[in-house]
Parts: sequence; C-alpha cells; structure tokens
Amino acid sequence: MATRKYKVVDTDWSALTLGQRIRHLEVEGYVVLPDLLDGEHLERLRAETARMETIPRDYSIHQRGRSSVQFWGGPITELIAHPPTIAFLKELFGDRIIMMSYGYDRSEPGHPGISLHSDGQPWGSRIFGYNLSCPRLVRVLYYLEDLTPEVSPFKVIPRSHLSFHNDGNPYLRYEDHPEQVMVTCKAGSAALINQNVFHGNFPNVGAYAREMLAIAYRPAWAGPGSEIDPWDPEELAKVSPAVREVMGDRNTRIWNYGGGNKPPNMPLVAPGIDPSRWERVS
Repeated sequence: MATRKYKVVDTDWSALTLGQRIRHLEVEGYVVLPDLLDGEHLERLRAETARMETIPRDYSIHQRGRSSVQFWGGPITELIAHPPTIAFLKELFGDRIIMMSYGYDRSEPGHPGISLHSDGQPWGSRIFGYNLSCPRLVRVLYYLEDLTPEVSPFKVIPRSHLSFHNDGNPYLRYEDHPEQVMVTCKAGSAALINQNVFHGNFPNVGAYAREMLAIAYRPAWAGPGSEIDPWDPEELAKVSPAVREVMGDRNTRIWNYGGGNKPPNMPLVAPGIDPSRWERVS
C-alpha cells in the first residue's frame, strides 16, 4: 500500500495575535503557542521526567507514560501555573481556571503512532473516567523535544470537533484520515487542543524519544458529568499558591437548573462571546 502524504502545517505561530490564537483554537480545534519554555527550563523538566517510572501502553512497548504527576514536585508541579500559558487561558476562559488532569507521555523510536481519537467523552470511559466529560476543556501539550516529521509530530483533523455527523462520535477512533494534517514545532512549544477535536501523533522513526507533559484545564462553569475524586488536601497544601489557585475543586459547576426565561438583572454585555473576539490584538 502506498504511503499517504499529508499536509504539513506551516503557520508562523509566533505571528498570531491574541484574537487569531483564540480563533484558531476555537475553529480549527488546536493552536500552537511557541517558545513557552526556554532551554534551561526544558533541562530541568527533562531531568525530572528521566526519573519517572513509566508503563507501556497496551498497543506498543515504545509508547510509555505516567498519569497523575501533579504532585511530583519541583518544576513538574510548577508547570501547572506557568504564567504565559495561564495568561492565555484566562483570556480564553475568563478569570477562573480549574485544572483537571496531568500526565507524562513518551513516544520512543519504534512507536507506531497514536490513533486518531477525541479526549472529550461526555459519559465517561474506562480510559479517562469522568475527568474529561466536561462540556468545555482544553489540553495543553508541552513538548520537551523538537517535533519533526520523523519524531512523532502531532496529527489532527482540523474542525472535526465542529461536526454533528455520526462520524464525529467522540467514542470512535480512526487509524488514519485523508484530511489529517501534520504539526511540527520546536521544543518548549505547546499545542493546545479542544478536547473534542480528533487528534493523535505520527510514528517515531527518528533517533530520539518525543517527551510530552499534558495538562487539562477548563473554565470553572464546565464541570464533569459525574463526581470525580477531589485532590488530596494534604498534597494540595504543599504546592505553591499559584499552583493551588488553578487546582480548585474539580467538581465545581456553575449552573441554574431552575432558571426562568426572564431572570432579573440580566447582563447587557458579554465580551467572551463577542463575534469580534477574534479581532483582538491583545
């Protein structure tokens, strides 16, 4: 069978305005924030990930990972509150952010690629539990090495999260898709993805492992579909105030089941849903 050729995204991510970044994430389903971590920061993170015991995925010994690393300590834990990322998420979500999960993944040479899938599963699943059942959630994928065409670059089907079709059922998985694209970037960059976009990664046919730290965040209103375990209060007490600020109660929801058609004091402005939000420069 002939090898398919896919479009390699050539967007200059550093040139996007704030509004263009929000638009790309909301419409295309993903965006890359470049240069979030400098060389010294990357070295400190890699020194910690080198000490982590990992387990292989059920489909390949070359895809390994570790879940629930939020209380590892040091630069791993502090990454949760990385200022430039949190600043963007506050613009995207509004002021209050809640972190839902944090894991480490490594795609080693020989890794066959991750199948196209959606992380957003509204009724929960064996793989994700109810952590990713939130109606709005973004995963931040920090890359600790360069993503090249050979070293497990990100793959995504743009706009797939917008589909109403049965093919967009978030519980489906796809081995391949003719309109998926390849996304490469430098170490220290992060890909932010809408949880409902179909994504994965390509095989690692290179000479080094692709390491990634993945943190899931959501706006405060968008709680999970069922109760999940709270953070360990003893562990939470040990983290910095900045980290604790975004590690709020994961079961928080802001809703009004009994709300009427004409509640009192309805607001007259709502910048977060302005169509012109995509035109913002800062």
